[in-house]
Amino acid sequence: MTRRSEVELLVLHAVRLKGMADDETTARRFGVGREQAAELLLDFQAFGWVGWSEFAGTGGWSMTSAGRSENERQLAAELEGTAGGREAVSEACEVFLPLNGRLQQACTDWQLRPTTADALAFNDHSDPAWDQQVIDELSELDRGLKSVVDRLVGVLDRFQSYDTRFSSALGRATAGEVAWVDGTGVDSCHVVWFELHEDLLATLGLQRGE
Repeated sequence: MTRRSEVELLVLHAVRLKGMADDETTARRFGVGREQAAELLLDFQAFGWVGWSEFAGTGGWSMTSAGRSENERQLAAELEGTAGGREAVSEACEVFLPLNGRLQQACTDWQLRPTTADALAFNDHSDPAWDQQVIDELSELDRGLKSVVDRLVGVLDRFQSYDTRFSSALGRATAGEVAWVDGTGVDSCHVVWFELHEDLLATLGLQRGE
């Protein structure tokens, strides 16, 4: 049976996954009520786990080093308390990592289109055949991602939606909205994938590169 995470874990973990997020974005990440999320964030601020900052009129919460340690403690406790949890997440991570290398290459190919004169030429998306190759690769990764998420959701409910979010972004990219492949201002394929990678590493207590 899949395990539903405690709301305190979900709100703090959402800040980690988003990097910087306001109350609404934090609440929306795991479907928590906005008022409840806002109250918890203020508690977390008092505990020294998150801090609020603003830049150019935009503000958001970000995680402190103490918050990161607390988040890792919560995740470890949840995983150890879930029957078969560590094995399932570890197996899913092993399936995910080869796909991750392909995703990184696909995003590079979306950004660059080498020419005989410039190996790092910017992709202006004027070559439909080049872009379609990337879309085809992302479509294959979309199918692989579903297998990974199915494994994860079998033990921890909070892993749901990564596959549907990726599919939604891919659909918009396929329709010609180029930002939905690797844009940072939208819930793009790359944003969704990066969050899942961070979620897997955090859950297993690993650092990037391990």
